[in-house]
Amino acid sequence: MSAAVERYSRAQVVLHWATLALLLVSFISHEGMKDAWRALRQGGEAAAAGLGSQVHVWVGVAVLALTLIRLVLRVTQGAPQPVAGQSPLLTVASSIVHGLLYLVLLAIPATGIAAWFGGITDLGEVHEVLFNLALLLVAGHIGAALFHQFVLKDRLLARMR
Repeated sequence: MSAAVERYSRAQVVLHWATLALLLVSFISHEGMKDAWRALRQGGEAAAAGLGSQVHVWVGVAVLALTLIRLVLRVTQGAPQPVAGQSPLLTVASSIVHGLLYLVLLAIPATGIAAWFGGITDLGEVHEVLFNLALLLVAGHIGAALFHQFVLKDRLLARMR
């Protein structure tokens, strides 16, 4: 890993926000995917080829690709050190949440791909549960960032500009 950095690289910042945008598109397109999944399970393959399902599938593939690139950049370019004077509990919580976010950002598309292309129905259910877990993690991540910005006032958000 590279030396300590004070902020994330431009590429890391762009990929961070691009991933969030793709997750929003995925959320918006999930109803079309659910309809296509039901149609496919009932033997209606033509109905499964709708725009909503296609957007959802390709957005998922993009999330997987961006997450893999983000992990490579995190290893090669590093990440900022914890905020000076930060509680060790916050540092551990931050590491856990970041690790879980990366894990679900890999597992969500992997389970979706296996369900859609492999026809593994149970993984479709796992996919949906993982997405709900991701929503909770993202909400906690946003809440923590806002806590740092407005309560602790430690300029943590400046790392992601």
